[in-house]
Amino acid sequence: MAGDGRREANAAAVLRTVLAEGPVARGAIARGSGLSPAAVSRQCAELLRLGLVRELPALAAPAGVGRPQMPLDLHTGELAGPVAGALHIGVPGSTVGVVDLRGRVLARRVVMHERLPTDRIPARMAAELLDLIAESAGDRPLLGVGAAIGRWVRPADGVVVRHDALGWYDRPLAAELERLLGLPVRLDNHARAVAHAEMLFGRPAARRSLVHLFVGNVVDAAFGTAGVVHQGPGAGAGEVAHLPVPESTVPCPCGRTGCLGATASDEALAAEAVRRGIVGEPRMADLLAAAAAGHRAAAELLRERARSVGRAVALLLDVFNPDLVVVTEQSSLADPGTLAEVRAAALAHSRVCADPERIVTPHAGPDVLAAAAATVLLHPLFADPTRPAPFTGPPC
Repeated sequence: MAGDGRREANAAAVLRTVLAEGPVARGAIARGSGLSPAAVSRQCAELLRLGLVRELPALAAPAGVGRPQMPLDLHTGELAGPVAGALHIGVPGSTVGVVDLRGRVLARRVVMHERLPTDRIPARMAAELLDLIAESAGDRPLLGVGAAIGRWVRPADGVVVRHDALGWYDRPLAAELERLLGLPVRLDNHARAVAHAEMLFGRPAARRSLVHLFVGNVVDAAFGTAGVVHQGPGAGAGEVAHLPVPESTVPCPCGRTGCLGATASDEALAAEAVRRGIVGEPRMADLLAAAAAGHRAAAELLRERARSVGRAVALLLDVFNPDLVVVTEQSSLADPGTLAEVRAAALAHSRVCADPERIVTPHAGPDVLAAAAATVLLHPLFADPTRPAPFTGPPC
């Protein structure tokens, strides 16, 4: 019946099958999606019209009698296919990017703004994103912008409910960015955004269940199962900064000791690096550079954090027992040895997990923030490809 959601669900099933298996012929799409050949044909025609998929005549194979089987794939390519803008607002820097329909980052730029008043960050980053789009997207259609930020975010209306480090409370950031960019914007918490990116573009196990732990200047988490990321009432789920870290005695502003944020955040680690005389200024980038240059004390401090993160991972494993725990943490992304420390500490403390391969870093590696931000826009697209209308070109 019209309006029962069947058309949208069928289009999503076809598009997700093409994402998972493409290039793929219509017959294989029918088998993979469980739809009839006629339904697949209708949805493929619609997705072709929307510019989300394309036919690949060069890969066509004879079908015996009748027309050859014409494979379809997502409309991606070096100079063609729609793209999404990506904006991750962080502390002390932010990331902008351009991302294709497979979640691949085509261009990325990191902008430091620690000396900029926080109220001016959205305008600065909007300008940076528009510049990157003009530089790298060419005439490719723009679907809009996905934006992500830490702490408490309400995606239903694009409001940052609370971000203490930036001093933002009940800020309608999505609407603000739309005015600055002239593009539709979707906003979500960055931990949930990474979780959605893993479910959509990452390892198959992530679609069954995962916990994502984000450790930066902000420490938060997300939990997803069967392709759905939990938000909770008011979209307040994911607050883990005060999760206790066994054996940690670091004081926390909340009055307790051993909280995960006070123990393992970038801010806490950079301050500890200054106290130990490793760096002169409390900047995480300086600590990472010192470790990369072979500074033993810097490397040991990063390993200490990895062990603290691993103990927190053990608690999350025991509570949720997910198929995967995804850890976003700078040194683990850069150094497999740091991830090994996280895994070792987690397995030493967990009562339910003995497999280190269940603890991973994001599939996008150093591109994780841009890929996750774009997924805030792309995830709803794959859930209902018939609703959004792609832009025909870059904003004026």
